[in-house]
Parts: sequence; C-alpha cells; structure tokens
Amino acid sequence: MNFNADKPIYLQIADRLCDRILSGELKGDDRIPSVREYGAEIGVNPNTVIRSYDKLLSEEIFYNKRGIGYFVAPDARKKVLATQRETFLREELPLIRRRMQLLGLDATVFNH
Repeated sequence: MNFNADKPIYLQIADRLCDRILSGELKGDDRIPSVREYGAEIGVNPNTVIRSYDKLLSEEIFYNKRGIGYFVAPDARKKVLATQRETFLREELPLIRRRMQLLGLDATVFNH
C-alpha cells in the first residue's frame, strides 16, 4: 500500500478499508484480518493498524467479537456512504467548484 505523507497512515488505512466496503469487496459480517495479519499484508506496524481498527470501531463500521476477531458491521456500507458523501459535499466539492471557476469551466464540461 502506498501512503501519502500529508495524512496520518492510520487514517489512510481506515479510508482504504471504507473504500473496500463501498466497492462491495467487504460486506456486512465479513471477518477482517487480524491486526498482525493486516499489518504484515500492507507493510505497517500492527500498532498503526489497531489505531485504524479502533477508529472504525468507534464509528460502528467494525465490531469486535472477543476472542474471534473484527467484523464489518451489517450496516457499514450505509454509514460509510453517508459519512463520505457529507465529507465530499463539505470539503471537496467547494474546492472543485472554485477550481472550475478559476479555469472558466461550467457543468457542461461533464457532457463530453
């Protein structure tokens, strides 16, 4: 996994896991690799992975079965979609609109 220096790695890992949920690669009640397994798979320290998992647990996107492991929450896709739509509309879309204005572009550019 390639990481961006502008954002903490644990957040990038959490984002990647959310992307996998949105794409359907991970579905509700799917088991997630253990912290050690996933850390080895993507080449990061297990402590970084645990921070990602803890974040997703706190957002109720993952749940933990003691002694068994981490799982995708049944309604995780709905929660991730709502959160990412809100973030896009609040943070990313205004930047895109501003850039389009600066470049003299309008919505007709999407019809090409």
